Amino acid sequence: MSSDSSPSELEGPVLGGKVVVVTGGGRGIGRAIALACAAEGAKVLVNDLGCDLVGEGVDPTVADAVVAEIRGAGGTAIADAHDVSAPGAASAIVDRAVSELGRLDALISCAGIVADRSVLKTDDALLSRVLDVHVKGSFALVRAAGQVMVDRKEGGAIVLCTGPSAFFGARGQSAIGAASAAVVALTRSAALELRKHRVRVNALAPTARTRQTEELPTFQGIQEGSMSPGHVAPLAVFLSSSLAEDVHGEVLGIAGARAYAFRARETTGSFSDGRPLSVRELRDVWRDITRA
Repeated sequence: MSSDSSPSELEGPVLGGKVVVVTGGGRGIGRAIALACAAEGAKVLVNDLGCDLVGEGVDPTVADAVVAEIRGAGGTAIADAHDVSAPGAASAIVDRAVSELGRLDALISCAGIVADRSVLKTDDALLSRVLDVHVKGSFALVRAAGQVMVDRKEGGAIVLCTGPSAFFGARGQSAIGAASAAVVALTRSAALELRKHRVRVNALAPTARTRQTEELPTFQGIQEGSMSPGHVAPLAVFLSSSLAEDVHGEVLGIAGARAYAFRARETTGSFSDGRPLSVRELRDVWRDITRA
């Protein structure tokens, strides 16, 4: 990574003069990120539908409360209650940021729903809702924000949220895992496409105690604040700032005090003499194929 950051970037607010959109910014990780962006000098559009854990209902006061908190601390923010999965919502969110806050420098997508159900019990309606929010919503936001950043010719940052189930799987997480894997692929492909325009696309795979996760075994028996949304926020701010100007296509995990990166790689594999291996030969070389 470049070490050419100016003194003002290192000493002052790292998002001073910037405009950041945070979707899902009303609660949990999104709220912590929105507050952190404002604390680092950004004007923030806080988007949150105000729905329940499975995506039902609308409550605009959820985003309003975060905006009030930012303004109470002397910052600038506006609230938005678009459903990111609705047709045209991504463009509407981005357009509001540009028209009411003056520009768009970063978009951080945190909107998501819960779908704790086995693959055999995941019906079409639930699967569609998960894909609409996590995949279609993320894709539309990348497209809308990316186009504005490309047209402006000043670059920018897009940060998507995914999850560890994209890499490792998890019981009851088939739909979320499939959607999370799609977000990883979107992140890495869009990063390759938009890099030439100085638009950075990266992803976070956070593990934090929120209303979506607090009942999971992971959070039983640990201190209340040890894996909080507040641990995630600095990494999101970093990725949105010029301090991360050379970071493209990364998928970064954060779990309490531990920050790390996810890597996907091929094994060395097994080589034949040029002909197709038979079914039984594949059995014989299976360890060579799968050995790390």
